[in-house]
Amino acid sequence: MTTGDLDAFFRNLLDIEGFSAMDPSLNGLQADNDGGEVKKVAFAVDACLETFERAASCGAGMLFVHHGLFWGAPLRIKGGHRSRLQFLLGHNLALYAVHLPLDQHPQWGNNAALAELLGLENPEPFGLYHGRKIGYKGTFSPPVSIEEAAKRIGFMGRLPLGVYPFGKGENHTGAVVSGGAAEESLQAIEEGIDLYVTGETSHSVYHHALEGRLNMIAGGHYSTEVWGVRRIMEQCACQLNLDTEFIDVPTGL
Repeated sequence: MTTGDLDAFFRNLLDIEGFSAMDPSLNGLQADNDGGEVKKVAFAVDACLETFERAASCGAGMLFVHHGLFWGAPLRIKGGHRSRLQFLLGHNLALYAVHLPLDQHPQWGNNAALAELLGLENPEPFGLYHGRKIGYKGTFSPPVSIEEAAKRIGFMGRLPLGVYPFGKGENHTGAVVSGGAAEESLQAIEEGIDLYVTGETSHSVYHHALEGRLNMIAGGHYSTEVWGVRRIMEQCACQLNLDTEFIDVPTGL
């Protein structure tokens, strides 16, 4: 397939245009190839030299990531940014990035996957961010402990960054917003949620969670955002019959 074919496929799966007004991260094709056929697509969380090198070494013609190279402001082509672009162009490796549309998607997204892993029932949108709710909330039946919830969302057996048992021993309701969504814990407190799961927490919300009796899990920014990438990879392999590979480069953060 060409990069144009793959772009059309990904846009059919994900609401990229629907986020154009609120997500400045240049969702879509960020670096093209020379027009040649792509026979293998690699998938990873982050656009960095290590994932580029491993994608090229496994024979991929495109790398699909959640965190791309561009975040709204123009970057001078020097230093690490130059090295990354030079590698992509030098190895004819196309780069495709999808940020918020991959967090929010109700079927393929990071948050939908986390909600499913947790066992949340009756999911509905949660976590207002720039005018849109990108996470999900729901109920547990039967209720779960914070320790059990932490086990359910672990990727490759990796422990969460932090587990904060500030509330009930058994959680009847839960909410999730992957990545760096510590501030959305305040919305969880306002809505009376028992358990809030995100990637990274923050010192500024610690006492709010403690005083609000909110159980909170910081599962890791990386570890909470492998899920959407992997679900898109599965669809790419299944629907397009393309060779795919997930490149695991954990940051521990």
